[in-house]
Amino acid sequence: MWDGESDPQDPNVAAQDGVWQEVAGTRDRFLVYSAFHDGRGSRALVRVVGAARTSRPDRVWCRLLYPTRAVTVLARVKVIRENWRLRYSACFVLCPLRGGEPGEAPASVSVVSRVRAAPANHLRVNRAGNSSAPEASVAVCVKPLHFSYNQPLQMLEFLELYGLLGVRHFTLYNHTIGPQVACVLEDYVSRGSVTLLPWQLNMASQKEIRTEGLFAALNDCLYRSMHRYSYVALVDLDEFIVPRHNDTLQDLIRELDNGSYPDTGCYIFQNAFFYLQWGDDVAALASGDQLERSLVTLRKTRRSAELHPYKKRSKYLCRPERVVEAGNHFAWQYLRWEHRALNVPPDAAILHHYRACEFGGDDCVRTASALDRTARRYRAPLLQRVAARWRLLGRRCGLPVL
Repeated sequence: MWDGESDPQDPNVAAQDGVWQEVAGTRDRFLVYSAFHDGRGSRALVRVVGAARTSRPDRVWCRLLYPTRAVTVLARVKVIRENWRLRYSACFVLCPLRGGEPGEAPASVSVVSRVRAAPANHLRVNRAGNSSAPEASVAVCVKPLHFSYNQPLQMLEFLELYGLLGVRHFTLYNHTIGPQVACVLEDYVSRGSVTLLPWQLNMASQKEIRTEGLFAALNDCLYRSMHRYSYVALVDLDEFIVPRHNDTLQDLIRELDNGSYPDTGCYIFQNAFFYLQWGDDVAALASGDQLERSLVTLRKTRRSAELHPYKKRSKYLCRPERVVEAGNHFAWQYLRWEHRALNVPPDAAILHHYRACEFGGDDCVRTASALDRTARRYRAPLLQRVAARWRLLGRRCGLPVL
């Protein structure tokens, strides 16, 4: 192992953030996307989000750039656990910080395959936000949008309903999106409520890496949100965490905590499928409002009677500063042993998951079901907000008349 000073990187090569870049000279493909200063725990480090070979990933070094010097340290590559044993996996490249001033963090980092190799990547190191996030602020992380996703009404319903639920900010990743959704998101980006990051990952989804490398995106969003928001929900566009009695997620959390669970790291919500093959709600069918008959959360009110067990199909809301590794249905690793998951009782909130039968065909309609009209509590403000955005963006984004 070599640990020492080296020449500073060419200052004309600008550090980038949120862009996939290659690590040159490795035996197999090794890509890096973003870097974060992680000062939690006893040893500070720079945590790089990347993608590498699942089995025996290449040995790499971190070239940490400070204003007046560069330090090269041997990195540890930690493969993120949910990978289906495909050839590549999302990973963390962990770069220990040694010998600097207390609290000092490098401005940028390059990941290299040899100590003195010329770097092919250059990442800006994101510093944590304020030590204390705005009280009870909630953000949402969504996995990469792909297959030229272009459903503007679904996107508006997602953003506006979660807005009613108290969400302050959304982070999304653009693998491929269509022109109408791109235009809609541009409006939300301009108003500061959405961050849309590029996601051009050169690995074959489901053949080489899981689902456009979603675990790199979820963990990038986790660290991007840390100390900026009190809570982060990691969900898909067809999933909504809906309280049964509270109006907002903040109210729900306050009621769940009640001083009894000071070390909660994540709140896990059981999944209920609202299959699209089941009939529409009678009130939505009778409505003369075409928009009401189009919004899935208002028209689909029949769900599976039996909920999935916790950690199976579930989704969660977490305290990002207490989580080390985010998974799809639960957090894999917490910062300290006392941080733990709280299984939210279904009479407090569940995950509404609106989708077609998961195994194809229409067999799911035979599943035992129950009427659940909870989401219709948001009917009036949701219709008002979606209609207003649709009218405002209609001509600019080429949206059809409802």
